Amino acid sequence: MVGYTTLGTNDLPRATAFFDALLGEIGAKQIMKGDRMVMYGKDMGAGMLAICTPFDKEKATPGNGVMIALNVGTQEAVEKLHAKALALGATCEGKPGPRGPGFYGAYFRDLDGNKFCGFKMG
Repeated sequence: MVGYTTLGTNDLPRATAFFDALLGEIGAKQIMKGDRMVMYGKDMGAGMLAICTPFDKEKATPGNGVMIALNVGTQEAVEKLHAKALALGATCEGKPGPRGPGFYGAYFRDLDGNKFCGFKMG
């Protein structure tokens, strides 16, 4: 249902280096690139994540209560993604662990303060 999600950044080269390394952990790569935006995904037909400098040239800020959840498929992949994010300079928002019946997740904020969850269901 969701085609892509866009997050703002104030430093596109720094954000690109972070997401190249982080999303490579789950098999995603840059699939589109422009002067102020980079789009990541596995292919154009699947959900994608874009990072960009704001069109209005105002400062990019993270939304309070906004979170991107990445279904990474296994408990090991959740742990690996969380560790990779922290190694790249992200901040921990919740260590890997069960969060209710059938849900295992870990939470972090990227270099611009955007919140993410790596999770597996079942």
